[in-house]
Amino acid sequence: MVETQIARRGVTAEPVLAAMREVPRHLFVPAHLQREAYNDHPVGIGEGQTISQPYMVGIMTAALEVHPEDRVLEIGTGSGYQAAILARLAAHVLSMERHAPLAERAREVLAALGVTNVTIRVGDGTEGAADKAPFDRILVTAGAPAVPDALKSQLAEGGRLVIPIGPSGFQHLVTIDRTADRYLTHEGEACVFVPLIGRYGWPERG
Repeated sequence: MVETQIARRGVTAEPVLAAMREVPRHLFVPAHLQREAYNDHPVGIGEGQTISQPYMVGIMTAALEVHPEDRVLEIGTGSGYQAAILARLAAHVLSMERHAPLAERAREVLAALGVTNVTIRVGDGTEGAADKAPFDRILVTAGAPAVPDALKSQLAEGGRLVIPIGPSGFQHLVTIDRTADRYLTHEGEACVFVPLIGRYGWPERG
């Protein structure tokens, strides 16, 4: 998976590739779908959510440029797979998930793997975690209509935010770097993510 789907398509950050080699992706998907875990597409995990395509995990993690001392905020725990990757690169990961059953399942898998530097909260990820801010890195794993101001405000000076932005069904990966006096924005690769639901995201469908 790492060699054919990720490295050959331009992800060259060795720490990211190493983390993806080490984390057993199949443990993060439902048992009846484990045979699909390493294929080049997202996989459903329940609650209308997915575990992202391996390549997308790779490019988003590489774009984030995590350092060993970083404190990372992840919005959208989902299966916990992305958090497990980040945990191998950062000092601590605070991951937020709006679906309690997914959060509990992710906690169980991470605990079974001996991952101790990830904290999972249930709540509205679009509001971030102001009580634990600022964060060196923020990664959003769902598509938003715009960058939530709450997340930008929780980014440390010198920090980076990576988020898919665009309408339902089509987004671009957007990277935002915070300097002393402004935010620098770069639009990157096209992508498709489930919608970011919450106060500063998309409204929940009835």
